[in-house]
This record gives sequence, structure tokens and C-alpha cells, in this order.
Amino acid sequence: MTDRPIDPDVDLHVPAQRAELHWPVLAVIAAGGALGALARHGAQVALPNGPAGFPWATFLVNVSGCLLIGVLMVVITEVRPAHRLVRPFLGVGVLGGYTTFSAYAVDVQRAVAAGAPVTGLVYLAATMVAALLAVAGGMWLTRRLAGARVTG
Repeated sequence: MTDRPIDPDVDLHVPAQRAELHWPVLAVIAAGGALGALARHGAQVALPNGPAGFPWATFLVNVSGCLLIGVLMVVITEVRPAHRLVRPFLGVGVLGGYTTFSAYAVDVQRAVAAGAPVTGLVYLAATMVAALLAVAGGMWLTRRLAGARVTG
């Protein structure tokens, strides 16, 4: 087991860094989560699917959310320093509420239970591949547009 913090930006053993757990952070996460969940709900309403159909709404939400998290992380870590509440609000709140692993898993289960295992498996694999490519693509595109240097 390691003593490394879960969030590498915060060491809860350092009292000054525990401030990230206070109400302003929780409030912006909650507000962002509500906005993200509303956006996801809107996508679900706009693109409904039956149990055996390909769940396009969840797929597009998760892939676009991954693209946006790639963009966000490059912007706030490499391009321009952000206020301490930006990442909790946008990254954890809005994009955390917008994207959904639980609906992804339920959609796969529903497709298989409805007699469409191929649809479920294609969706399962396509989401993983597309989500990873979207994060990488969002990071790459943001670095290109911002002219940020990648250090490694």
C-alpha cells in the first residue's frame, strides 16, 4: 500500500491543504453536478433508445465529456492557471455530472437482457475506445490551439 494521496494536488496530511474539503468546494461541485446532470438528461430526452437499441445519447455524452475533460485539464494545468474552484466546478461537478459510467453499465446490461448481446458488446468496446481517444484528442487539440509546449 502507498501513502500517495488520491488527488496528487492535495496532501490531506498538510493542514493548509485540507481547505479543499470545505463548503465552497463542495458547493461548486454540487452546483456543477446539477448542471451536468441536466445536460445529460437533455441528451437522453433528445436521443431516446429502446432496450435493444444502441444507446447513442449515453455514448455521445460520455465521449464528448471525455473530450472536454481533456481540453479542461490542459487549459488549467498547462495553458493558464485557474482559480482553485474551477477544476472542482467544471471537472468534478459539471463533467462528472454530465458523464455517466452507471448508465453506460446499465445500457450494456439492458441490451444483453433484451436479446441484443452484439449491440451491448459493441457499445461496451466502442465507448471505451472512443472515450480514450476523445481525452487524448482533446488534449492534443488544445495544446495545438494554445501553442502550449508539452514537457515530459
